[in-house]
Amino acid sequence: MPWILALSAVIACSAQAREYRYSDAHLHYVDFFQESAGMDELLEKMAENNVDHVMFSGIPVAKKWDEDEPKRPRYYAGDDANAYWYSATDVFIADAYKRLPAEQRKRFHPFLSGFNPNDKNADAHIRRMLELDPGLWQGIGEVFTRHDDLTALIHGSAPRANNEALARVFHLAAEYDLPVMLHSNITSKREREPLFLEEIEAPLRNHPHVRFIWAHAGTSAEIHRHQEKLDFLLDTVERMLGQYPNLYIDLSWTMLRPYLLDADGKPDPKWVHLVSSYPERFMLGSDVVGRFGSLGDYMKGFDPFLDALPEDVAHKVARDNFLSVLPRRVQAELDR
Repeated sequence: MPWILALSAVIACSAQAREYRYSDAHLHYVDFFQESAGMDELLEKMAENNVDHVMFSGIPVAKKWDEDEPKRPRYYAGDDANAYWYSATDVFIADAYKRLPAEQRKRFHPFLSGFNPNDKNADAHIRRMLELDPGLWQGIGEVFTRHDDLTALIHGSAPRANNEALARVFHLAAEYDLPVMLHSNITSKREREPLFLEEIEAPLRNHPHVRFIWAHAGTSAEIHRHQEKLDFLLDTVERMLGQYPNLYIDLSWTMLRPYLLDADGKPDPKWVHLVSSYPERFMLGSDVVGRFGSLGDYMKGFDPFLDALPEDVAHKVARDNFLSVLPRRVQAELDR
């Protein structure tokens, strides 16, 4: 195809080094035990790695250390102990944000996540949180729905992005002009088709005034562990971007490989073409959880792909697109 040849030539000629500044559109300040390395480490790693802005969120569940487990698990998948919805995660986020010096707060964008997406009371809880700290929260998420083995570990029935409880949350998001980050797997570990696609498409269709950020475009490390690569992903994302103007794609860690870069670390021309065709709809994220030493590695790991994009598009994807989905009042403050 001629456009692939042209893009390959652009990629081959992109030897001149560019310097990027980043927005991390997917960062968890705490881990699955609601613990964090702390703000000093986060600020240090942001300064070292040209990270200007971060999506600042908690983790909506806490992993249980079971009575019959002699060793504390290190991750939610460390053993078979359950996890449970944990609203206090937002208390930690709000406290850490309020402790920041005033000049630093503009760089942090708190997203509210501590609610049960199966509970039709969730929107009332979120409204109370918004009213408790007017103007603090700038988004909702990461909302966990289909999430690999974590779904089976969480107490209660498995959440779905198209359930009634979340529909009420999405109406609230539109009312407050808040973007929503959704984790909704596109398929299971074994099915080689977009098995759960309708669960993310229904909210996109039914809530056109909500800006949805789709975490990892529905992919995950666990899916790749079993399937390596989803051959249908690129065509599916391309169709959805054309169909839903309120869809934004978080290109966090499971998207870098095997999609954006091939096995040799070279940019995939088809993904370069797709991102270039929708220059305002993609953003980068690290998806770090409570520890920030790898922040720079994750963000700068995208540089070979960014270098293959037109330079203006690359800077949008690296930094500006995340800022563009934030509430209009926040964008106005950043422009001052």
